[in-house]
Amino acid sequence: MRAVVYRGVNDLRVETVPVPRIGPGELLVRVAVCGVCPTDIKKIQHGTVAPPRIFGHETAGTVVKAGALVRGFRIGDRVALHHHVPCLDCHACRHRAFAQCAQYRRTGVTAGFEPAGGGYAEFVRVMPFCLPGVVKIPAANSFEEGAMLEPVNTVLKAVNRLPLQRGDRVWVAGQGPIGLMFTRLLALRGARVVATDLLPGRLRLARALGASQTIRADAPDLASRLASAGRGKPLDAAVLAVPVDALVADALHAVRGGGTVMLFAHTRRGTTLPLDPAAVCVDEKDVLGSYSADFTLQREVARLVFSRRLDVRKLITHRFPLERTADAIRLASNPSRDALKVVVAQSGEGSEAPSQAPELQRIPDLKKC
Repeated sequence: MRAVVYRGVNDLRVETVPVPRIGPGELLVRVAVCGVCPTDIKKIQHGTVAPPRIFGHETAGTVVKAGALVRGFRIGDRVALHHHVPCLDCHACRHRAFAQCAQYRRTGVTAGFEPAGGGYAEFVRVMPFCLPGVVKIPAANSFEEGAMLEPVNTVLKAVNRLPLQRGDRVWVAGQGPIGLMFTRLLALRGARVVATDLLPGRLRLARALGASQTIRADAPDLASRLASAGRGKPLDAAVLAVPVDALVADALHAVRGGGTVMLFAHTRRGTTLPLDPAAVCVDEKDVLGSYSADFTLQREVARLVFSRRLDVRKLITHRFPLERTADAIRLASNPSRDALKVVVAQSGEGSEAPSQAPELQRIPDLKKC
């Protein structure tokens, strides 16, 4: 099969690799769509993991083989995959810190080499511990919508960590795909969202998704306009969906006493920031982080996406074939003014729900898998 193999910093090569062999408790899935995630971009551009690997974890496709012990899935099922699933039994899981669970940190979907998601390949193997995270895609929905379950999950997890009441005012900094998801999910919870970004097109979409107010991020009077957005009162919370260090202090200043600042994009280690500890101690302002997804939210996420209360189709702007995955990575890392979510879609699949069961005759060497 074809796969895009990471061979070093910014070195992605289309290669021929074996179709993964599955065990009795595993699935083989033909990939239809895989989203480009900033986490993988960081690994590719900064070399934070050793090659070779096949990245891509926002994956949807079709089951083409199921092991003898697998229950609940059959050949032809259209599915969305979840590459991290916690054990639900360790100390971290009992505290609902699922991303800190040792099993969760293992990647259970692979196309070969050290497991790394594998979505930038024609087929992936789903290991037994990740089967509980597999979600069937309804007939009315597309593979692209299925591939968006994982990023939506990460945002919903963060939203759930915010102690908000209906009518609270929340600043969402950055209206890329993740920021727009925050805007929509917070609006669905009844929050009054103040959205900021540098691009007018993104601000228009934020308004369409439920933002109560939009402001250019480079406005010279941004601080005063954020203050006025609270009608004379500081904001209740701020979500930083962009990794801009200077915004942390701005957000702490903008929220009320007892308010919350959520860091969602600050994933690069080694940065230090000045922090007024009295803002945390005396003013009781909380600084929270949220990373990765929460497996227990999968059903709620599926309802939001497949019902289109959160219509992720509006966020997908660019589609690349598998052989142009490197171009997809470049665009997602340095987006044009019209770019939002970038996906890798194979053989024209992705944007439309099928009118009939997918064809299976083109699958190579299944008897050897």
